[in-house]
Amino acid sequence: MELNMDYVIEKLVALLKIPSPTGNTEKAIAFVEEEFKNLGIPTYRTNKGALVASLEGENKEKEVTLSAHVDTLGGMVKEIKANGRLKLSQIGGYVMDTIEGEYVAIESSQGKIYTGTILTTKASSHVHGQGTKEIERNTDNMEIRLDERVSSKEDVLKLGINVGDFIFFDPRVTIADNGFIKSRHLDDKAGVACLLGMAKYLVENKIKPRYTTNFFISNYEEVGHGASAAIPEKTFEFIAVDMAAPGEGQTSDEFSVTICAKDSSGPYDLSFRKRLVKLAEENNLNYKIDIYPYYGSDGSAALRAGYDFRVALIGPGVDASHSYERTHREALENTIKLGILYLSK
Repeated sequence: MELNMDYVIEKLVALLKIPSPTGNTEKAIAFVEEEFKNLGIPTYRTNKGALVASLEGENKEKEVTLSAHVDTLGGMVKEIKANGRLKLSQIGGYVMDTIEGEYVAIESSQGKIYTGTILTTKASSHVHGQGTKEIERNTDNMEIRLDERVSSKEDVLKLGINVGDFIFFDPRVTIADNGFIKSRHLDDKAGVACLLGMAKYLVENKIKPRYTTNFFISNYEEVGHGASAAIPEKTFEFIAVDMAAPGEGQTSDEFSVTICAKDSSGPYDLSFRKRLVKLAEENNLNYKIDIYPYYGSDGSAALRAGYDFRVALIGPGVDASHSYERTHREALENTIKLGILYLSK
């Protein structure tokens, strides 16, 4: 199976560079929508703004749905402080230490972009001494320093920045010659790129999937309700394609596709998991089976919403999840291949 991995990486990089924190995903959704349309796959939007692209299959009576989410971690302006600094409210679950020193962009309600840096309120060791180490990293003790001549709340308001404006983290996308990919928001833009890779392979090789296949690009996964509604009604099997999390005590790595057995929402369907494992083994894919105690997926959201279908979770290994993440080209390739085998065998 020869994949066009250059296409996958190219689209992943482009998508990573489009800011899309939960609640502000239109530009990223529009980008993915255009890619599916370029492949000749019809699309539509749900009322919540998710994207569905449907590829006709041999069996039209039953359908399968594969999901990935385009929304990412980020923030909102919570407060404009008297000194002209900004206090942020978190979007998604991340540890504040992981964003200290990060460059950000703030988008005003008028669409103007301002830049800044996330710092503690005691950032200078020359001014605060030991206090720079001792201060707890939380939303009360961290702030955004704007790259503007501001020293008061009034100065900031005059720029058009206000409470509720979105804060984007600089993804710092880096593609290494040896196949490593470093960036924020590989969770889950790597999964979205995998879905595009699957779709492209099927279309260009004129392979009709066994069942009509829906690619569901959700936009509220990071806050827990991404795929809780509007999944195509004929769906009888659902695969969430989301990052796997390598680390101490885990089997996942950055080179394999991981098939998740269980996460915080409970076990995934056993017979479905066994079928995916068999496909991986018979086709010599690098795969792992893993359990994530602090993890939930679009599959979790769908099951909690009461959908009656079998659910599996697969995805490429992404190191340092919800921090400055890293994966490898091979993990994407193994994930795409497993998806194609599932859809066509």
